[in-house]
Amino acid sequence: MTRVLVVEDDPQLVRALVINLQARDYGVDAAPDGATALRLAAARQPDVVLLDLGLPDMDGVDVIRALRGWTRVPIMVLSARQSSDEKVAALDAGADDYVTKPFNMNELLARLRAAVRRTGDTPLVPETTLVETEDFTLDLLAKKAVRDGRDVRLTPTEWHLLEMLVTNPGRLITQKQLLQEVWGVSQSNKTNYLRVYMAQLRRKLETDPSHPRYLITEPGMGYRFEG
Repeated sequence: MTRVLVVEDDPQLVRALVINLQARDYGVDAAPDGATALRLAAARQPDVVLLDLGLPDMDGVDVIRALRGWTRVPIMVLSARQSSDEKVAALDAGADDYVTKPFNMNELLARLRAAVRRTGDTPLVPETTLVETEDFTLDLLAKKAVRDGRDVRLTPTEWHLLEMLVTNPGRLITQKQLLQEVWGVSQSNKTNYLRVYMAQLRRKLETDPSHPRYLITEPGMGYRFEG
């Protein structure tokens, strides 16, 4: 049974989530505040966390950081906060998805299934060495890219950027995370680096670089790889 930890202080929303999740055979634990959430997460080892940011005792972003100190469990934020800065802050802290309130229950459940599925597909330590798509193949161990039967030359920086994305399929990697990991910088004015390199990668790997199928931009937030 897939276990879900719901961290939310609105009793009506908690009740709606519990009813919908249990009806689909999920095991559900609920926490009304951050401290209870962290205690339950350690005790119950949930498979996914649904987390409100506006908690009575602490900010949800701090809960994300605390969880990321010891677990890779998928964290889906449910929040009324809609500014891109707040979304980016939650994603940078380690959230996997961000759903704004009010939300459609069916969409939320679909995203939850996808989050659980990705966890099942992806080892905790990235051990993926071969990534195959309909248009190209990447051998991460040999640092070799092949498209239409021909080797594609990628620079070390392009490889580093690509590895960050393809070893986290379906997950949004923020601009800050990519800049910090690949260039060791997190200044927002360096995002032009990312645009240039992503454009180069698309030219080399995508069939139609202007309408990418695999290397997807989330405007103002980051990038994701869809295999």
